[in-house]
Amino acid sequence: MAYVSKFITYIFILFVAKSTSAGTRYDPNWASIDSRPLPTWYDEGKIGIFINWGVYSVPSFNNEWFWYRWKGPKKTPEIVEFMEKNYRPDFQYQDFAEMLTAEFYNPKEWVEVFKASGAKYVINGYINTDVIYLFIYLFIYFWGWAILKLGSSFLSSTLCIQQSTMKVTPCIHLMYHGIGTQWMSDQTEIYLLSCKYKTIYERRSVYIALFQRKTMPELYEIVNRYKPDVIWSDGDWEAPDVYWNSTEFIAWLYNDSPVKETVVTNDRWGGGIICHHGGFMTCSDRYNPGVLQKRKWENAMTIDKYSWGFRREAKLEDFFTIEDLIALVIKTVSCGGNILINIGPTHDGRIVPIYEERLRQLGAWLSVNGEGIYQSKPWTYQNDSVTPDIWYTSKKTESSINVFDWLP
Repeated sequence: MAYVSKFITYIFILFVAKSTSAGTRYDPNWASIDSRPLPTWYDEGKIGIFINWGVYSVPSFNNEWFWYRWKGPKKTPEIVEFMEKNYRPDFQYQDFAEMLTAEFYNPKEWVEVFKASGAKYVINGYINTDVIYLFIYLFIYFWGWAILKLGSSFLSSTLCIQQSTMKVTPCIHLMYHGIGTQWMSDQTEIYLLSCKYKTIYERRSVYIALFQRKTMPELYEIVNRYKPDVIWSDGDWEAPDVYWNSTEFIAWLYNDSPVKETVVTNDRWGGGIICHHGGFMTCSDRYNPGVLQKRKWENAMTIDKYSWGFRREAKLEDFFTIEDLIALVIKTVSCGGNILINIGPTHDGRIVPIYEERLRQLGAWLSVNGEGIYQSKPWTYQNDSVTPDIWYTSKKTESSINVFDWLP
């Protein structure tokens, strides 16, 4: 199926790639950590797949903040009404956990779709039943959630299938303490009990044991066991980086971990750190500045414009068209960024057709035009200031100019 596209021009010039300096050790402070060169695989890959899959995928309504909007301080009326109409009065959010059945989950099929998309890495979370209290981006928590009922094979490391063209590693979307997942899990029990305090930082009596004795050791264990290439931290805003011991962990990651030469991190490691310190900058969700940035950055965005998780009530117009998606890829890469394209699987383990279609369409376009995307660098100018929607990249090649005026 053919699609008419605007003209896209790529200009190629010589460049020298910068790689991580072997043997350098980094101190546990941001000045030292920020001096570490980004491993070349990440910058060259340009395109990743983001997977947000969890208990919120069971009601699959509104968005992934379902619990908070149902039980939090600012309730969403449509969610409250949805629960009143469809579930018994004493139903709890934890009751959704055993409904996250994943009976149609097939990791080989997932990997095949991801490869077909042209993506070079996958940011993925899963449940590891060997580490019962594991906090990763699935919002499955230890407080009354009976994780073992979901089965030891559920989201197992079979997703880590060796591929020559992409990095597919489980656990590479890791949560540092409550960074992301635990903040939401705290809502179910601890957070509500301690809400008389203003911030997590002030709840030290509640959180310090949880953080020091359980969550941080688990994070080290995950890195040592699964050797992830990306650690994508989130939900950091309620406490400063010194509370999370962020710099000490990242220094260990860069100096002594089994992935010290290849691992990359983002910038969400404590209040005020985002968009300032870390490996690559995210700055905000769906960050797309449209101009060249001083540091490497990533546009973490969603094919569904309104949610990171699967929504049953989503309409066709809620999803980016393939033309929209390709335009976002081109603009992001031209300005020096990577793009992380999010999909939300269903509670039973499926990647629904509209997500699969978008990913395969993108891969078809990249199979022809990928030379201007992969391993590219920003050119002197990022876009044409006279003709709209003309963007440039540079790359080591014998060709001086390539013009792309169609989409496969």
